[in-house]
Amino acid sequence: MKLKPAHIFFTLFAIPLIFLSSCKDFIEPNIDKRPVTLQAPSDKYQSTNYNINFWWNEVEDALSYRLQVVSPGFDTIGGLVADTLIKGNHFTFTLDPGEYEWRVRAENGSSQTAFSTASRLTVIPSTLAAQTVTLSSPANNTITNQTSANFKWGALFNATVYHLQVDTNNFADANNILIDQTIPGQQYNYKFPKDQNYQWRVRAENATEQSKWSTVNNIGFDSTPPGGVTLSAPQNNAVVAKPVSLQWSKSSGTVNYKLYVYKADSTTLYSTAFPMLLNTNSYSFSLGASGERIYWQVSALDGAGNESVLSALQSFALQ
Repeated sequence: MKLKPAHIFFTLFAIPLIFLSSCKDFIEPNIDKRPVTLQAPSDKYQSTNYNINFWWNEVEDALSYRLQVVSPGFDTIGGLVADTLIKGNHFTFTLDPGEYEWRVRAENGSSQTAFSTASRLTVIPSTLAAQTVTLSSPANNTITNQTSANFKWGALFNATVYHLQVDTNNFADANNILIDQTIPGQQYNYKFPKDQNYQWRVRAENATEQSKWSTVNNIGFDSTPPGGVTLSAPQNNAVVAKPVSLQWSKSSGTVNYKLYVYKADSTTLYSTAFPMLLNTNSYSFSLGASGERIYWQVSALDGAGNESVLSALQSFALQ
Protein backbone atom coordinates (compact mmCIF):
# COMPACT_ATOMS: atom_id res chain seq x y z
CA MET A 1 0.00 0.00 0.00
CA LYS A 2 1.38 3.42 -0.96
CA LEU A 3 1.51 5.84 2.00
CA LYS A 4 -0.15 9.20 1.61
CA PRO A 5 1.90 12.32 2.54
CA ALA A 6 -0.04 12.70 5.82
CA HIS A 7 0.80 9.11 6.77
CA ILE A 8 4.47 9.66 5.97
CA PHE A 9 4.53 12.82 8.12
CA PHE A 10 2.88 11.03 11.04
CA THR A 11 5.29 8.09 10.79
CA LEU A 12 8.37 10.31 10.64
CA PHE A 13 7.05 12.38 13.55
CA ALA A 14 6.09 9.38 15.69
CA ILE A 15 9.40 7.52 15.37
CA PRO A 16 11.47 10.21 17.18
CA LEU A 17 8.85 10.39 19.94
CA ILE A 18 9.00 6.64 20.49
CA PHE A 19 12.81 6.78 20.39
CA LEU A 20 12.94 9.60 22.96
CA SER A 21 10.50 7.78 25.24
CA SER A 22 12.58 4.60 25.03
CA CYS A 23 15.84 6.49 25.66
CA LYS A 24 14.37 8.07 28.79
CA ASP A 25 13.90 4.61 30.26
CA PHE A 26 17.64 3.91 29.93
CA ILE A 27 19.32 7.34 30.09
CA GLU A 28 18.64 9.37 33.22
CA PRO A 29 17.59 12.93 32.30
CA ASN A 30 19.78 15.84 33.42
CA ILE A 31 17.88 18.09 35.84
CA ASP A 32 20.52 20.71 36.65
CA LYS A 33 18.62 23.51 34.86
CA ARG A 34 15.27 22.82 36.49
CA PRO A 35 14.25 25.16 39.33
CA VAL A 36 13.06 24.27 42.81
CA THR A 37 10.49 26.69 44.25
CA LEU A 38 9.78 26.78 47.97
CA GLN A 39 6.06 26.74 48.80
CA ALA A 40 5.78 26.86 52.59
CA PRO A 41 6.56 28.26 55.03
CA SER A 42 6.74 31.53 53.11
CA ASP A 43 9.72 33.85 53.44
CA LYS A 44 9.94 35.64 56.83
CA TYR A 45 7.21 33.43 58.26
CA GLN A 46 6.83 33.50 62.06
CA SER A 47 5.57 30.45 63.93
CA THR A 48 4.68 29.69 67.53
CA ASN A 49 4.45 26.03 66.57
CA TYR A 50 7.78 24.21 66.89
CA ASN A 51 6.77 21.58 64.31
CA ILE A 52 7.43 23.14 60.91
CA ASN A 53 5.98 21.62 57.72
CA PHE A 54 8.39 22.30 54.83
CA TRP A 55 6.95 22.03 51.32
CA TRP A 56 8.30 22.71 47.79
CA ASN A 57 7.41 21.99 44.17
CA GLU A 58 8.12 18.63 42.57
CA VAL A 59 10.81 18.50 39.88
CA GLU A 60 10.33 16.13 36.96
CA ASP A 61 12.84 13.22 36.93
CA ALA A 62 14.06 14.01 40.46
CA LEU A 63 14.52 10.99 42.72
CA SER A 64 15.06 12.88 45.97
CA TYR A 65 15.41 16.33 47.48
CA ARG A 66 18.10 17.72 49.79
CA LEU A 67 16.71 19.97 52.53
CA GLN A 68 19.13 22.23 54.39
CA VAL A 69 18.21 24.30 57.45
CA VAL A 70 20.73 26.61 59.15
CA SER A 71 20.69 29.16 61.94
CA PRO A 72 20.53 32.09 61.66
CA GLY A 73 21.16 32.24 57.87
CA PHE A 74 23.32 30.97 55.00
CA ASP A 75 25.29 34.22 54.89
CA THR A 76 26.19 33.93 58.61
CA ILE A 77 25.88 30.26 59.53
CA GLY A 78 26.00 29.70 63.26
CA GLY A 79 24.86 26.10 63.09
CA LEU A 80 23.75 23.44 60.60
CA VAL A 81 20.37 22.30 61.88
CA ALA A 82 19.44 19.84 59.11
CA ASP A 83 20.99 18.46 55.92
CA THR A 84 18.81 15.55 54.93
CA LEU A 85 17.78 13.66 51.78
CA ILE A 86 14.02 13.23 51.33
CA LYS A 87 12.05 11.18 48.79
CA GLY A 88 8.94 13.37 48.59
CA ASN A 89 8.36 17.12 48.35
CA HIS A 90 7.41 17.77 51.97
CA PHE A 91 8.97 17.15 55.37
CA THR A 92 8.11 17.93 59.00
CA PHE A 93 10.92 19.03 61.30
CA THR A 94 10.87 20.25 64.91
CA LEU A 95 12.82 23.44 65.63
CA ASP A 96 13.70 25.28 68.84
CA PRO A 97 12.75 28.97 69.06
CA GLY A 98 15.15 31.06 66.96
CA GLU A 99 16.01 32.44 63.52
CA TYR A 100 16.46 30.03 60.60
CA GLU A 101 16.93 29.90 56.85
CA TRP A 102 16.13 26.92 54.63
CA ARG A 103 16.61 25.83 51.02
CA VAL A 104 16.11 22.75 48.83
CA ARG A 105 17.66 21.20 45.73
CA ALA A 106 16.47 18.25 43.63
CA GLU A 107 18.72 15.28 42.87
CA ASN A 108 18.82 12.09 40.83
CA GLY A 109 21.57 9.55 40.29
CA SER A 110 23.60 11.66 37.86
CA SER A 111 22.66 15.31 38.33
CA GLN A 112 21.27 17.89 40.72
CA THR A 113 19.61 21.28 40.49
CA ALA A 114 20.91 24.46 42.04
CA PHE A 115 19.61 25.18 45.52
CA SER A 116 16.39 27.16 45.65
CA THR A 117 16.33 30.75 46.82
CA ALA A 118 16.52 30.51 50.61
CA SER A 119 13.60 31.49 52.85
CA ARG A 120 13.83 32.93 56.35
CA LEU A 121 11.82 31.56 59.24
CA THR A 122 11.38 32.63 62.86
CA VAL A 123 10.20 30.24 65.55
CA ILE A 124 8.78 32.23 68.47
CA PRO A 125 8.94 30.86 72.05
CA SER A 126 5.63 29.42 73.19
CA THR A 127 4.28 27.26 75.99
CA LEU A 128 4.97 23.54 75.97
CA ALA A 129 1.21 23.01 76.26
CA ALA A 130 0.75 24.45 72.76
CA GLN A 131 3.16 21.97 71.15
CA THR A 132 2.86 18.41 69.81
CA VAL A 133 5.56 15.73 69.65
CA THR A 134 6.33 14.39 66.17
CA LEU A 135 6.73 10.60 65.95
CA SER A 136 9.72 9.57 63.82
CA SER A 137 9.74 5.78 63.49
CA PRO A 138 8.45 3.18 62.91
CA ALA A 139 6.19 4.74 60.29
CA ASN A 140 2.46 4.59 60.89
CA ASN A 141 0.80 1.27 59.90
CA THR A 142 4.09 -0.62 59.79
CA ILE A 143 3.81 -4.42 59.89
CA THR A 144 6.83 -6.28 61.20
CA ASN A 145 7.97 -9.78 62.09
CA GLN A 146 10.77 -8.49 64.32
CA THR A 147 10.21 -9.28 68.00
CA SER A 148 10.83 -5.68 69.08
CA ALA A 149 10.55 -2.15 67.72
CA ASN A 150 12.56 0.95 68.53
CA PHE A 151 10.07 3.79 68.97
CA LYS A 152 11.59 7.21 68.16
CA TRP A 153 10.23 10.75 68.32
CA GLY A 154 11.41 14.35 68.01
CA ALA A 155 12.55 16.57 70.87
CA LEU A 156 10.56 19.60 72.03
CA PHE A 157 12.09 22.78 73.46
CA ASN A 158 11.80 23.00 77.28
CA ALA A 159 10.81 19.32 77.66
CA THR A 160 12.68 17.37 80.35
CA VAL A 161 10.99 13.97 79.91
CA TYR A 162 8.70 12.22 77.45
CA HIS A 163 5.61 10.23 78.35
CA LEU A 164 5.19 7.09 76.22
CA GLN A 165 2.04 5.01 76.03
CA VAL A 166 1.63 1.70 74.14
CA ASP A 167 -1.73 -0.04 73.92
CA THR A 168 -3.81 -2.53 71.94
CA ASN A 169 -7.20 -0.89 72.59
CA ASN A 170 -6.62 2.64 71.28
CA PHE A 171 -6.15 3.96 74.86
CA ALA A 172 -9.86 3.48 75.59
CA ASP A 173 -9.18 2.26 79.15
CA ALA A 174 -6.68 4.45 81.01
CA ASN A 175 -6.32 1.79 83.73
CA ASN A 176 -5.28 -0.96 81.32
CA ILE A 177 -2.49 0.35 79.10
CA LEU A 178 0.43 -1.91 78.20
CA ILE A 179 3.17 0.71 78.62
CA ASP A 180 2.66 4.00 80.48
CA GLN A 181 5.94 5.56 81.58
CA THR A 182 8.18 8.61 81.34
CA ILE A 183 11.51 8.46 79.51
CA PRO A 184 14.37 11.00 79.57
CA GLY A 185 15.32 10.53 75.89
CA GLN A 186 13.59 10.28 72.52
CA GLN A 187 13.50 6.53 71.98
CA TYR A 188 12.32 3.34 73.61
CA ASN A 189 12.82 -0.30 72.61
CA TYR A 190 9.58 -2.22 73.00
CA LYS A 191 9.36 -6.02 72.88
CA PHE A 192 6.06 -7.30 71.55
CA PRO A 193 4.39 -9.84 73.87
CA LYS A 194 2.43 -11.54 71.06
CA ASP A 195 1.14 -11.25 67.49
CA GLN A 196 -1.23 -8.30 67.57
CA ASN A 197 -1.87 -4.73 66.42
CA TYR A 198 -0.44 -2.05 68.71
CA GLN A 199 -0.84 1.73 69.06
CA TRP A 200 1.69 4.16 70.51
CA ARG A 201 1.84 7.88 71.29
CA VAL A 202 4.09 10.35 73.11
CA ARG A 203 3.82 13.70 74.85
CA ALA A 204 6.53 16.00 76.24
CA GLU A 205 6.59 17.13 79.85
CA ASN A 206 8.50 19.31 82.30
CA ALA A 207 7.93 20.20 85.95
CA THR A 208 4.99 22.52 85.22
CA GLU A 209 3.66 21.70 81.74
CA GLN A 210 2.89 18.93 79.33
CA SER A 211 2.40 19.02 75.57
CA LYS A 212 -0.48 17.65 73.59
CA TRP A 213 -0.37 13.95 72.78
CA SER A 214 1.20 13.13 69.45
CA THR A 215 -0.83 11.49 66.74
CA VAL A 216 -1.38 7.79 67.38
CA ASN A 217 0.76 5.49 65.24
CA ASN A 218 -0.19 1.88 64.56
CA ILE A 219 2.20 -1.04 64.28
CA GLY A 220 1.37 -4.69 63.69
CA PHE A 221 3.50 -7.56 64.94
CA ASP A 222 3.10 -10.77 62.95
CA SER A 223 5.52 -13.65 63.36
CA THR A 224 3.25 -16.36 61.90
CA PRO A 225 4.14 -17.53 58.37
CA PRO A 226 1.31 -17.85 55.82
CA GLY A 227 0.17 -21.22 54.55
CA GLY A 228 2.16 -22.91 51.82
CA VAL A 229 1.15 -23.31 48.19
CA THR A 230 0.61 -26.27 45.90
CA LEU A 231 2.10 -26.36 42.40
CA SER A 232 -0.63 -26.94 39.81
CA ALA A 233 0.93 -26.64 36.35
CA PRO A 234 2.75 -28.08 34.60
CA GLN A 235 2.33 -31.53 36.07
CA ASN A 236 5.42 -33.03 37.67
CA ASN A 237 7.76 -34.60 35.09
CA ALA A 238 5.71 -33.22 32.18
CA VAL A 239 7.33 -32.50 28.80
CA VAL A 240 6.29 -29.01 27.70
CA ALA A 241 7.00 -26.38 25.07
CA LYS A 242 8.28 -22.89 25.78
CA PRO A 243 7.12 -20.58 27.16
CA VAL A 244 6.11 -22.66 30.17
CA SER A 245 3.24 -21.29 32.27
CA LEU A 246 4.16 -22.04 35.87
CA GLN A 247 1.08 -21.95 38.10
CA TRP A 248 0.35 -22.59 41.79
CA SER A 249 -2.46 -22.22 44.30
CA LYS A 250 -3.12 -18.96 46.17
CA SER A 251 -2.37 -18.63 49.87
CA SER A 252 -4.56 -16.55 52.21
CA GLY A 253 -2.92 -13.42 53.62
CA THR A 254 -0.11 -13.53 51.08
CA VAL A 255 1.37 -10.34 49.61
CA ASN A 256 4.03 -11.91 47.39
CA TYR A 257 5.19 -15.29 46.17
CA LYS A 258 8.82 -16.34 45.87
CA LEU A 259 9.57 -18.50 42.83
CA TYR A 260 12.65 -20.73 42.91
CA VAL A 261 13.83 -22.22 39.59
CA TYR A 262 16.80 -24.63 39.50
CA LYS A 263 18.98 -26.26 36.92
CA ALA A 264 19.00 -30.01 36.22
CA ASP A 265 20.88 -30.77 39.47
CA SER A 266 17.78 -29.47 41.35
CA THR A 267 19.89 -27.31 43.70
CA THR A 268 21.64 -24.66 41.57
CA LEU A 269 19.47 -21.61 40.90
CA TYR A 270 18.79 -21.24 37.18
CA SER A 271 20.00 -17.63 37.06
CA THR A 272 20.56 -14.61 39.27
CA ALA A 273 16.93 -13.62 38.62
CA PHE A 274 15.84 -16.36 41.03
CA PRO A 275 14.38 -16.58 43.56
CA MET A 276 11.95 -14.09 42.04
CA LEU A 277 9.30 -12.09 43.92
CA LEU A 278 5.87 -12.11 42.24
CA ASN A 279 2.49 -10.70 43.21
CA THR A 280 0.55 -13.21 41.12
CA ASN A 281 0.31 -17.00 41.30
CA SER A 282 1.74 -17.65 37.85
CA TYR A 283 4.86 -16.98 35.79
CA SER A 284 5.81 -17.47 32.12
CA PHE A 285 9.19 -19.21 31.96
CA SER A 286 10.91 -18.80 28.57
CA LEU A 287 14.50 -19.86 29.26
CA GLY A 288 16.23 -23.17 28.61
CA ALA A 289 17.11 -25.49 25.71
CA SER A 290 15.29 -28.43 24.19
CA GLY A 291 15.63 -31.59 26.30
CA GLU A 292 16.67 -29.68 29.41
CA ARG A 293 15.14 -30.68 32.75
CA ILE A 294 14.21 -27.82 35.08
CA TYR A 295 13.14 -27.94 38.73
CA TRP A 296 10.98 -25.40 40.56
CA GLN A 297 9.14 -24.64 43.79
CA VAL A 298 7.32 -21.71 45.39
CA SER A 299 6.84 -20.15 48.84
CA ALA A 300 4.41 -17.46 50.05
CA LEU A 301 5.26 -14.23 51.91
CA ASP A 302 2.94 -12.08 54.00
CA GLY A 303 3.05 -8.32 54.64
CA ALA A 304 5.38 -8.72 57.61
CA GLY A 305 7.94 -10.66 55.56
CA ASN A 306 7.21 -14.11 56.99
CA GLU A 307 7.90 -16.87 54.47
CA SER A 308 5.93 -20.09 54.29
CA VAL A 309 7.44 -23.52 53.90
CA LEU A 310 8.50 -24.29 50.34
CA SER A 311 6.15 -26.25 48.14
CA ALA A 312 7.09 -29.70 46.95
CA LEU A 313 9.93 -29.69 44.41
CA GLN A 314 8.73 -30.51 40.90
CA SER A 315 10.34 -30.67 37.47
CA PHE A 316 9.52 -30.47 33.77
CA ALA A 317 11.46 -31.15 30.58
CA LEU A 318 11.53 -28.81 27.58
CA GLN A 319 10.46 -30.14 24.17
